[in-house]
Amino acid sequence: MAAKTDLFQSPDYYCLDDLLSEEHKLIRESVRNYVKKEISPIIEDYAQRATFPQQIVKQMGELGCFGPTIPETYGGGGLDYISYGLMMQELERGDSGVRSTASVQGSLVMFPIYAYGNEEQRKKYLPKLASGEWLGCFGLTEPNHGSDPSSMLTTLKTVDDYFILNGSKMWISNAPYAQVAVVWAKDENNDIRGVIVERGMEGFTTPTTHGKWSLRASATGELVFDNVKIPKENILPNTKGLKGPLGCLTKARYGIAWGTIGAAMDCYDTALHYAKERIQFGKPIAAFQLQQKKLAEMVTEITKAQLLVWRLGVLMNEGKATPQQVSMAKRNSCEIATNIARDARQILGGMGITGEYSIMRHMMNLESVITYEGTHDIHLLITGMDITGMNAFK
Repeated sequence: MAAKTDLFQSPDYYCLDDLLSEEHKLIRESVRNYVKKEISPIIEDYAQRATFPQQIVKQMGELGCFGPTIPETYGGGGLDYISYGLMMQELERGDSGVRSTASVQGSLVMFPIYAYGNEEQRKKYLPKLASGEWLGCFGLTEPNHGSDPSSMLTTLKTVDDYFILNGSKMWISNAPYAQVAVVWAKDENNDIRGVIVERGMEGFTTPTTHGKWSLRASATGELVFDNVKIPKENILPNTKGLKGPLGCLTKARYGIAWGTIGAAMDCYDTALHYAKERIQFGKPIAAFQLQQKKLAEMVTEITKAQLLVWRLGVLMNEGKATPQQVSMAKRNSCEIATNIARDARQILGGMGITGEYSIMRHMMNLESVITYEGTHDIHLLITGMDITGMNAFK
């Protein structure tokens, strides 16, 4: 497949760039240029072949996309949350699978080691993960326990001076190539604990998940633990219970809230260019009312979502953002992106289903993103419980 020139132009209908610092804009520009140069020319081919472009791990490490909010002492970027959001937006503009790789590495692997680990663990793992020398994954979801992780069956038993880990995890991004897995399991007291599992530990395998129609350029797999011997020093000492993994998911959901706007922007930009060039009935289809309606609604929803995540980023920087606010933004961005991808595909007609354009790939990817890290319905119930004080989960 011939590589196409990436002509993406970012919509900014409400002049939101005025709210960003010069550093924010430089960071966004560097990631946008990276995506144009290294991701856009290859991603359709990798998606068609359902292959993970392994070279991006080192590239994103060098660019600083892994753990950008982690202190520089441990190899992170020491940046604020708006910088992190802008990075995720630009990566997902390229492909949701690329952003997933970065989200998992930064929010689900590096963050728990930084926040819940000890100094030895931080020094051992974080620099290698930040640089892209090591790839990490996060093991929470199980074959029979997705939205209800408290019912997990994976167990951690104490034996002498080590632990024995048994169970399995499913739908794990990065699993087939990961050197490190942060895994959540129940101990003898039924407490959920986090442990760091390393590639090569006996009884630890990562079968690849095949046959996906979504996130095809992302590596997905299982984590299988058959009496895996875990050294005592590999347990995360500073967390116990579901608040540990849920704290990680809050950080990752924040990145998704920004990231999916990037996918929506790409679909909108593609549809706008196409509508101006495609001639039917003697004029560009952009001149027809129904196509203008679609495009106008797209840019409106993108603008609303941009305002929502910018404000959320400010709250994150001030330490005031609640998990429920993050939940709302994740759900909203995923929903508008999914709808925009569908409308953009219609504007392109038959061409919209081909790999010549990015829309169908985004459309399929977003079907995963609207489901993982809290489904659309679960996030609605999180907001519902927050505003009513009543729990509809049980």
